[in-house]
Amino acid sequence: MPRQNVSSGSPYEDVFGYCRAVKVGNIVHVAGTCAAQDCLDGTSMYEQSVSALGIIQDALAEVGASASDVVRTITYVTDIDEMPQVAKAHHEVFGDIKPASTLVEVSRLIDPRMTVEIEAYAVLE
Repeated sequence: MPRQNVSSGSPYEDVFGYCRAVKVGNIVHVAGTCAAQDCLDGTSMYEQSVSALGIIQDALAEVGASASDVVRTITYVTDIDEMPQVAKAHHEVFGDIKPASTLVEVSRLIDPRMTVEIEAYAVLE
């Protein structure tokens, strides 16, 4: 099956040897995605979630997919008490789609300003 890689241009891609998303056949895996660098200072977990979800939707679009194709998300947060903010952003994108979803608290993310990281998995018809 042909493989299509989607790069985000993140400096972490070359450091770790990964890309934002990979499509193989009708399956799309979107790597853990945090807010854009310009959305990290002084922003809420909601704002960071909105930014991350926008990046995810852009990556999906590059391979001909959309939020409606997402079947699973995994969300990592640095403060579980802020879950309502993430839930609001997630619901704005996936409220009608209702993918399987997991949310876990982690001690930290790669940049101390980051408060949320989201993965997505999609299946195309």
